[in-house]
Amino acid sequence: MSSKLLDGRSVLDHLHQQGSMKLLFPRTPQNSLTGVTLNTAGGITGGDRFDVTATVGPGCHMVLTTQAAERAYRAQPGEIGRLTNRVSVGAQARLDWLPQETLLYDHAALHRSLDIDLAPDARLLAVEPVIFGRAEMGEVVRHLEFRDRITLRRAGQVLFADRTLMQGDAAAQMHRTAIGAGCGAMASVLLAASDAERFLAPARAMMPTTGGVSLIRDGLLFARLLAVDGFILRKTLVPLIELLGTTSMPRTWMI
Repeated sequence: MSSKLLDGRSVLDHLHQQGSMKLLFPRTPQNSLTGVTLNTAGGITGGDRFDVTATVGPGCHMVLTTQAAERAYRAQPGEIGRLTNRVSVGAQARLDWLPQETLLYDHAALHRSLDIDLAPDARLLAVEPVIFGRAEMGEVVRHLEFRDRITLRRAGQVLFADRTLMQGDAAAQMHRTAIGAGCGAMASVLLAASDAERFLAPARAMMPTTGGVSLIRDGLLFARLLAVDGFILRKTLVPLIELLGTTSMPRTWMI
């Protein structure tokens, strides 16, 4: 999919979709274009392949989110589900990448990647929340294959690369002090903007003891949050997105 400017508004320029991954475009009062992904298969399991490619045209503002939490279900031995996201953001354009949580079930196998290429003056807010089983349902993830890769480039130069690998007993690993300290949910938040530094102090002020935020280089702010469950995670994550974002939260996050 791609967007373009039309009479000062960001509108859809091109869309191709097939399979169970669909994109919906609700009307919004802002001049931004909001795309909501919907997996009509209900989740991802071993052997599934999903690819999302998006281009934010020059001067456009695009918000990409999900209708609900994505679910990675039990996979057959040796089978891997794959989710590949590629996004390019043009000159003076903005992208808010705001998917809801990815929920990992016991015996899930998921390899996921997010590659974003920004123009020199483009702006990005990206969020990736993950939940290791639903604590309120008594779910414990003892067998997991999860690889997650986030790569950010500006004008082709790598600015940020984050890699997560969790194999085997996820619950035991998340209980280790240096990994999860007993938490069952986490989120990564990345802001690439010329004014990123001004958000550092207010973002730090709202951090819980299980979260941290740093200006890792000029124009690049990164936060990592941990929480016992998804509900507690959102108590910090939603206000942080509202602080760093340039538009209101997607309605799907509030349903």
